[in-house]
Parts: sequence; structure tokens; C-alpha cells
Amino acid sequence: MRKVKFAVFGAGFWAKYQIVGWKELKEAELVAIYNRTRSKAEKLAREFKIPRIYDNPHQLFKKEKLDFVDIITDVSTHKKFVLLAAENKVPVICQKPMAPTYEEAKLMVSACKKAKTPFFVHENWRWQTPIRALKSEMQRGAIGKIFRARISYCNSFPVFKNQPFLKNLKQFILTDMGTHILDVARFLFGEAESIYCQIASVTPGIKGEDVATLSMKMKSGSHCLVEMSYASILEHEKFPQTFIVVEGEKGSIELTKDYWIRITTKEGTKAKQHAPKIYSWVDPKYAVVQSSIVDANRNFLEYFQGKRSVETTGEDNLKTLQLVYSAYESAKTNSVIKM
Repeated sequence: MRKVKFAVFGAGFWAKYQIVGWKELKEAELVAIYNRTRSKAEKLAREFKIPRIYDNPHQLFKKEKLDFVDIITDVSTHKKFVLLAAENKVPVICQKPMAPTYEEAKLMVSACKKAKTPFFVHENWRWQTPIRALKSEMQRGAIGKIFRARISYCNSFPVFKNQPFLKNLKQFILTDMGTHILDVARFLFGEAESIYCQIASVTPGIKGEDVATLSMKMKSGSHCLVEMSYASILEHEKFPQTFIVVEGEKGSIELTKDYWIRITTKEGTKAKQHAPKIYSWVDPKYAVVQSSIVDANRNFLEYFQGKRSVETTGEDNLKTLQLVYSAYESAKTNSVIKM
């Protein structure tokens, strides 16, 4: 089968993980890299044997024959590069969050649709091994009709110490983690009918929120509570794992620490661990997130090979962003927002 050829835009911190994720898929071939600071692109090119380097995005599109581009740059540049890809009729994958505002995201989706250019968002959280396993158990009907769920991503990981610039963001946890966690909520429970949100800034000296609590009524009729925090000092916190409890008419399913899924019915509890695959480049502490990059990339690759559709299209991710910005509106007005 012909290799699928692509180029990467960006040579920052996250680009390395995205590239090694692609390297696990032998049918994908990285042929070029762009970065405005050429030396950074050169460094990654040497490390990963990328044959061609550009510091001019227009020249890259002019000279390369590509199946797609993968945008791994700062969110403020996403629109610029996505629109450039659409202009050149090259399918595009973009890192999350798609855009710094909902209006900008809508413009990107609309431009790609108008240009008939496939547009996808690299939303890997839903591709985590234990979350996919939990979804399978739900679909199997193990606990019957679902009436309530809770998704919890709460820990005291020193995110501001590791990345000091995050202190200055006026919008933080809902845009940074909410894009992931609310996408998981949609993946598991469908679309929301309404949303209510409260936020707080707990860590001293930060401009944005590091705590968010959301309550959603889903169109299915079930209720979903979402908790996110970087200020929670807990006995069982396990960054960057996500904990989930799903309640149904026949029982419950729990995704607990270290990837254990427990299914409880009146007959008792059955437990099984669903650990992620550990690749050679993965930090075992962060494997659940880093390994999911490969599975998300595989979904894109199989689309370009004509095998299947993509789950996280730009149009689909727009629904997640609508939840994020509706949550901010709810917190600002202290009101329930109808979707």
C-alpha cells in the first residue's frame, strides 16, 4: 500500500510526541517540517530524519505534494495555517484547542467546508485505552439504561510550576482540559441539552480558573457531572488519569486509578485492568495520554487510506468548543445555558 505523505507545522514541546506517535504507523511518511524559527525545525529534522525543512509555509505548500498537514503550533496561529491549507486544498489536522474563540473556530470549519478540504482536530483523550474499554462496556448493555454519570479530572499536579506562562491565561482549565474532558462526555453520553458551570481561581497569582464544576443534562435524559481541578490535594489523585462513574438501571461501571474498570450489579462486582500500550518513547507515568496519540493518529491514517471515517472532525469538535464557551457564559451569568 502507498505510504501516506504529510508535513508537520511546528517544532515546539508537543511536536516531538506527535511525531513519535506518527512514527509508530509505518504507512505514514513525514516528508517535511515547518517552523518559523528554522533552527528548531532543523533540530527535530535531524532527530527524526525528516528530509526537508521550511521556514516559509507558502513555500512548503508550493513545493510538497502532500496527503495532509499536521498543525502542532500555538493556538493563536491555528486559524492562519488551517486557512492556508484550505487555500491549497490540502487536508489538515489541527491540535486542540482548535481556536482561542468559538467564532474563530466556526470560521475555520466553514472555510474548510467551502474549500471542500477535510479538516480534523487532534483530540486524543477519547482514544485512551481505558476510556474506549468503558465505552465498550456501556454499549454492551452491562448496566442497562444510563441515568447518571460523573467524570473527574482533579489533582494537585504543579502545572503552573512546569509551565509558568499558564498563570497569565485569562481562561485556563476549561480551555486547556475542558476541551478534552467535555469531548469525552460527548463521546460517552451524547450531546448536552443544557449546562451549568461554576469556576474558581484557587492557586495564588493566576489570572484564569484552575477549578471548574459542571452539571449537564444530556439529550438522552441522563445527568452528567464534570469536575476539573489543578488545586485538589487528594489521597488517590493520579495525574493525568481521568476517573469516571456511570450509573445505570442494572448497575454501575467505574473507571478508577491505574486503569481498573469495575462493573457492579446485584450479582456482585467484576474488575479488569485496561492498561495502555507502553511504547519505547512513552513515560510510563503518562502512558495513558501519550499512547493515545498513536490511536488518534491511526484513525486519521485509516481515513486517508480509505478504510474508515474520522471521529474528531472539525465540525464535531465545534460542538465540544460550544460546551466550553457555554460553560464560561454560565459561570459569568450564574445561569443554566440551553444548548
